[in-house]
Amino acid sequence: MWHITSQKYGTNALGLQRELGLGSYHTAWEWLHKLRRAMVRPGRDKLSGLVEVDETYIGGKKGGKRGRGAGGKDLVLIAAEVKGRKLGRIRLQRVIDASASSLTLFVKASIESGSTVQTDGWRGYNQLETEGYTHNIIKATASAGDDDEDMLPHAHLVVSLFKRWMLGTYQGAIKSSHLDYYLDEYAFRFNRRAAKSRGKLFFRLIEQAIVSDPVSGKNI
Repeated sequence: MWHITSQKYGTNALGLQRELGLGSYHTAWEWLHKLRRAMVRPGRDKLSGLVEVDETYIGGKKGGKRGRGAGGKDLVLIAAEVKGRKLGRIRLQRVIDASASSLTLFVKASIESGSTVQTDGWRGYNQLETEGYTHNIIKATASAGDDDEDMLPHAHLVVSLFKRWMLGTYQGAIKSSHLDYYLDEYAFRFNRRAAKSRGKLFFRLIEQAIVSDPVSGKNI
């Protein structure tokens, strides 16, 4: 746990295998995924205030119909607190599509009711007002997964940093079935980026590992 949290950008399974002298790459890979599951604290506080929400595709060039996903890519939702010119906390989640049902569930699970949610004009966000949010639309028309950085700059900065982190730490070699684990790790690191001591991340990971449900290797 100390090795994982003391590395600014994290570590991959090969690096952990070498550091601990493990004979099995798979053991290191499995341990990392178990710890990534513990990086989501049960009952964590929701985002609040002004929050940008957007979607992006993780994978190759986007194709397919609007809001229907794209072959070989994953649609990921981003929620980013806006604190003046600065970024607050974030939430990341993979979803099956950009339907109103998927988007609304994500917002309700991630953001306090009564907050102001800022989005583009994608119709999947149309139900937010009825769920108790103030809904600010930045652009009247949009397609799911649009990459217009000027509309939602905080959310797009998170996307850019996440993709850079994936390429730098994991060389982009992340399977779709395991993407959720990496989204959780990135949010854990990002939300504690201002911590003055790496020991605080170490403490939090131990604390959360204790209260997390166990998981067997075959279920990862």
